[in-house]
Amino acid sequence: MNVESTPPESLNERAQHLLRVLVQSYIREGQPVGSRALSRDSGLSLSSATIRNVMADLEDLGFVSSPHTSAGRVPTDRGYRFFVDALLRAELPAAENAELKDMREQLDASHEGPKELVAAASQLLSRITNLAGLVTMPLAPAATLTQIEFVGLAEQRVLVILVFNDREVQNRIIQLERYYSQDELRRASNYLNEQFRGRTLTQVREEILRQLAETHAHMNQIMLDAISMAQHVFEAGEGEDRLEYVIKGETNLMGVAELTNVEKLRRLFEAFNEKRDFLHLLDNSLKAEGVQIFIGHESGYQILDDCSVVTAPYAAGDSVVGVVGVIGPTRMAYERVIPIVDMTAKLLGAALNSRR
Repeated sequence: MNVESTPPESLNERAQHLLRVLVQSYIREGQPVGSRALSRDSGLSLSSATIRNVMADLEDLGFVSSPHTSAGRVPTDRGYRFFVDALLRAELPAAENAELKDMREQLDASHEGPKELVAAASQLLSRITNLAGLVTMPLAPAATLTQIEFVGLAEQRVLVILVFNDREVQNRIIQLERYYSQDELRRASNYLNEQFRGRTLTQVREEILRQLAETHAHMNQIMLDAISMAQHVFEAGEGEDRLEYVIKGETNLMGVAELTNVEKLRRLFEAFNEKRDFLHLLDNSLKAEGVQIFIGHESGYQILDDCSVVTAPYAAGDSVVGVVGVIGPTRMAYERVIPIVDMTAKLLGAALNSRR
């Protein structure tokens, strides 16, 4: 997930280099970085005064901040975002390549089902990154609507018979605002079958919303009745596509300096257990291409303001069916975490495909 940031050309090469060194030093050491350390680590022949001027400019642009008057500077969320988008050189050291090879062998050798594979991938990801590993369960293939029929009951209630994938039958009872004759119900079902046959539930809901948003001036009574009934039928199924996920290694976060506040950790662990606060984030990642990075407040969840979430979708066959990710502090080693998450998604997808 990219947010609007200052374009790279607005920072000269020297400022970009010093920002990269500062971010890397802070990620490594966890301490504010002073001008003397920057002068030593940057490899540039610059005076402390020159470096202080560059840091002042970066602070004015919102890339760094000063926790204390003379304690050096630390990256802001915006500084991390610029680092990830423009300055990052993601690469895996040999040690991580070896661990990922072990992960591939363990996932490939496992004879467990998808649920156990997901749990194993989450555990392995947590172990390699020393962060919290998160993997969603693979989504089942989307069911397509084959047929819909209405049968009138007493007291303005209607039995709805739904057929999915030509074989799965579901019955639902809906309460309507007025009485409909069986002839009206038949005309409504004919209209809906014509409109929605062969579509997934998500597509049906999107089409209902589209037609509801359109002007009713050009819609006849049959169309209006049919869409009104369809709204009653399908609004109750909103939770059917809900993502489920497995999270492992939450306790790794207890050793992170930025998250040692007991109350903050308690609320974060509660959010992990309730498995509700991250669904929007995961859904966005499911629909996106490639690795997504949510830094601090970018996640939209206050509980994650001091955290970063790195995700990547994984596929079974030609379809994206889930998301792999890690949750850790904003001060995480993005250079190694990003390729690890990306590779884990590919390995999990390959392990699932080998069982198809």
